[in-house]
Order: sequence, then structure tokens, then C-alpha cells
Amino acid sequence: MEAHPRYADRLPASADLVVVGGGIIGAATAFFASRRGLSVALIEKRSALSTLTTSASTGAFRLQFDNPEEIALVREGIETFLNFAEVTGLSGYDLEIQQQGYLFCATSEAGAARQKGWVDSQHAWGVSDVELLSGDEARRRFPHLSPNVIQCRFRAGDGWLDARKLTFGYAAASGASICLETSVIGLRRENGRVTAVETSHGSIACHDVVIAAGPFSARLAEKAGITIEILPTIRQKLILPDVPEVPPDAPMTIEEETAAHWRPALRGAFAIFTDPSVRPGDPLEDVPTATDFALKLLNPTSPVSIARVSPFWAKVWARGTDNWFLQAGQYDYTRDHRPLLGPTAIQGLHLNTGYSGHGIMAGTGGSRLVADLIVGRSNQSDNPFRYDRPIPERTLDIL
Repeated sequence: MEAHPRYADRLPASADLVVVGGGIIGAATAFFASRRGLSVALIEKRSALSTLTTSASTGAFRLQFDNPEEIALVREGIETFLNFAEVTGLSGYDLEIQQQGYLFCATSEAGAARQKGWVDSQHAWGVSDVELLSGDEARRRFPHLSPNVIQCRFRAGDGWLDARKLTFGYAAASGASICLETSVIGLRRENGRVTAVETSHGSIACHDVVIAAGPFSARLAEKAGITIEILPTIRQKLILPDVPEVPPDAPMTIEEETAAHWRPALRGAFAIFTDPSVRPGDPLEDVPTATDFALKLLNPTSPVSIARVSPFWAKVWARGTDNWFLQAGQYDYTRDHRPLLGPTAIQGLHLNTGYSGHGIMAGTGGSRLVADLIVGRSNQSDNPFRYDRPIPERTLDIL
């Protein structure tokens, strides 16, 4: 079944809620808000949905997090993904879910000790199906692993899906009026409350606004007089569309120490690592790629090579004939790598942003929470992701 969002021929004069941003977070917000009885207009400055950050993702999801609050968001998301057609009413709609697991591979004693601590914590937080495997046991189950892997943590229920299909499914099921090629110029306020969104095609009168614009969210918040810190940071994805050595049933395979990872995709793989040398910058409409990123992942002599835990990649490098290309987006980092969700100091203005690379997996739970906060089904005092919380620097869970 195909999803058919409701594109507006002209800007609606009014809506209960205006959602700014046409990626996965904006689409999910529109869906959950409409399910709470709100009329929704979703505005996107580009000519199509899901063309900036969402489209550059790997579509992955996992419960192996380092804190219980985000685990709860992701758990809600996974349950929704697995029942998506029923939840949305899109009978037969297929997200192409592959639950092949996340396999974190430790190659040092320090990495193995850190793994054990994470697994103990995850068990305490209710993620009881995360396994701790010895290197030999992991190699028996996953023969693509190298002899230098001494321990692994694995959860079979983790996996990935088609992020664009997820976005379009939410957009179609929301019934929102979707306005493409529509930029926000400003937000009108009266008596301290948002009353309309000023756009490149006119004004939409509204009671509430949600900023769900990923790396551009801080700039939009400034238009309303709110300062938030979003740190847009370029992240790249290496796409190898046809590599016969890639086991199609392999899990997401990650080196614990470097976070370099790959997973099966197409007839080959996607490969990624989080390069700590890349500094935050301005939000970008066109995100550049760099060939050096691909070479670091593929060259077996590189300290972040994916051949370190999966030796068949050394053969791919030596052959040198496999096609590859790069895609890039920007993570919308916050300093504690947790999203900013819910109301701001301006009445009627809400945030759904700052997922720090976890928007596909955590955005469903986060968007449902934002919708509930708007209609009063949840209390801001109970919201661990409120924008005015203390935000300490946090470096864990960089994947």
C-alpha cells in the first residue's frame, strides 16, 4: 500500500496547530496531534517531505541506550513500528522492518568492562533481553566477526526500517494539510501568546506551534524570541550498494571502542562512524560530503576501519572495484544529547527537536509526548526533556 499525504493547494487560513518541519519529527507530531483531536497544518520549506536529515539516516532503532528515559521513548517507537498499519489505519502499509539486532563488539578489556556495566544497567532498566556474549560465542553465532573481538553485547529485537516510508506513513495518516515550499517568516504574538505563523505565502492563524525543524530549529525559535542551543553537526553515511561478502542476515555490527559500524542494505551495506573531529556549525540546506570519511571506514589500516571487527571488509578494500558513494545530513545535537520536547516560555510555542541522531527511533515517543503536553494529557513538571532543564555536557552514547 502507498501512503498519500494531503497536500494543500493553498495555505489554510487557520489550524489548531501548525507544525514546522517536514521530516520524520514533523510528520509524527502531525499524526499524534491529529489523534488528539487537533486540526493540523504542516509546513515545509522544500518541495517534498523527508529530503534533508531524515533521508540521510540509516533508519535504525535500538533499546541499548545509556538512560531509562530515552529507552522509554524508543520502546514506544518500536512497539508502534511493529504495529504501524494497525496504529495508523494504513492497512497493509510496510515499513520494511528488519529486526536483525545490534551487535556491539569489544576489542579491548576496557571496552569489555564498559559493555558489562551497560548491560547490567540496561537489565535494571527493564531491557532484559540484551545478551552479553564471549568472543567465541559471538563468532559461533556471527561468523563475520574477527578473532580480536573478545566480547559482545547483543539485542535481537533491535534493527532498522525505511525512514522515508515511516515519514510518509505518518504524514498520510495524520490527515494534516501539508504545505510545501512554504517558509516561516515570523511568528505573530498577542498578549504573550502565539496567534499566527507568518509564511512566504501568507499567515496561518493558530492556537499552537511546534518547531520540528531539526538543525534549523534554533533559528526558528529566535524568530519568536526564544534562545535554545542546537549544535548542527555533519554526519555522513557510506553507501555500498552491491558487495557480495556482506551477510544479508547480519546485525548492525559496531566496534564498541570507536562506534564505527555497518549494517546490510540494498545488496551491500551502509557504514558509519561518528567522527569526533567534526565540529558543530551552521545549519545547512546542502550538506557536503568528504571522501576521506569513506577511506577511513574502508582502509584496513585506519583506526576506525570496519575491517577491524569484520575482516571481509579487508578483501573488499583490496579488490577496490566495489562502487560506493556518500550521503550527509546534520545531527541536531544538544549538549546532553537528549531532545527538547514540549512548551516554551512563550505560550503556545512548543519544541520537538534536538534528538542528536536518534530521531527515527525516539521521535515517535517524543512526538506523542509533545502532543499530550499540548492538549493537557501530560504534565510539563513530569517531562524529563523540557527545554529549560539543566543541560550538562554528556559524551556517552555517541552512536
